[in-house]
Amino acid sequence: MNIPPPPLSAERRSELLRSLQGQGSAPIAATPALPAAPSTTSRRRLPAWAGALIGLQALALAALALQGAQQRRHEGPALMPDAQAAPSAVPVQASEGGVQFEAAGFVSATRTATVSARTMGQISEVLVDEGTRVLRGQVLARLADAKARTDLQVAQAQTSAAQARVATAEAQWREAERALMRDQQLLEKGFNSDAVVSRTRTSLDVAASTLASSRADARLATLQVQRQQQLLDEHTIRAPFDGVVQARNAQVGEIVAPGGAGGGYTRTGIYTLVDMNSLELAVDVGEERIPSVQPGQPVRVSFYSMKDGEPLRGEVLRVMPAADRAKSTVQVRVRLLQSDPRVLPDMAAKVQFLSVGA
Repeated sequence: MNIPPPPLSAERRSELLRSLQGQGSAPIAATPALPAAPSTTSRRRLPAWAGALIGLQALALAALALQGAQQRRHEGPALMPDAQAAPSAVPVQASEGGVQFEAAGFVSATRTATVSARTMGQISEVLVDEGTRVLRGQVLARLADAKARTDLQVAQAQTSAAQARVATAEAQWREAERALMRDQQLLEKGFNSDAVVSRTRTSLDVAASTLASSRADARLATLQVQRQQQLLDEHTIRAPFDGVVQARNAQVGEIVAPGGAGGGYTRTGIYTLVDMNSLELAVDVGEERIPSVQPGQPVRVSFYSMKDGEPLRGEVLRVMPAADRAKSTVQVRVRLLQSDPRVLPDMAAKVQFLSVGA
């Protein structure tokens, strides 16, 4: 015969809940009141399975309360249901002291040249490539100069012939001078006549004139040599100033001529040379900002291609005396006070105009 376990009284259940509450860090929600156990004096006794079910229910509630208390202990104190997390503070960048306004610009080279030949000819040598740094007077290219060399040799030969004629004329003049001196001595001694002395003096004058003409021809021949030497030198293209070759516009075998004198198929330039020390910034400034811009005003230049570098210092060079009607801007020229080999023509930049003394 199975004997049912004694039912839990209300006092016993309260003690059990208090003991479980003491083990946790947060209060345990009150459990719904269990139905009161029937008195032992009742006329009807509950079946055995009903008592066992009540005991299992109490144990399950106690276990759930204990598990919730342990979980709250690990998670920390609970937030109030109406509490909201404060929004994270957004960092506010302090305005940079002395910066009046910003404008966009680009790098411009004020000293650039298209290097060409001063005479028409065919390119025989191209000695430098794009990006090469050259010095003033350095040879960049050469033209075919066979004809110019021949003309120079002809002029040199003519000069030699002219100098030989000068020597002959000098000898004739000296001989005529000696003949005149002899005839004058004979005239003084009575062995000669005035007519002979006159003819001798005339011969001396002719010799002197011939000598002067020969010397003039010699000088002309010398000038012809110099001219042909200059024409030969013009077949060698040299750098007009120190700079960097930005572009090469012709190749070996092409015809080049100054100013397009050779027609549509003739090159007018071989190289484009840029003086990197003449770089400036052309900045488009709104018309309303122009009254606050003045020459010598300090600026700070940041290049978009050099994001990791520090801004370069500069100053306002001049304000151009013309406005762009389409954009309502005036161009301001800015000079860089710091050199950087990474700065190239046509680069974009951001220019900050600072207050005077900033």
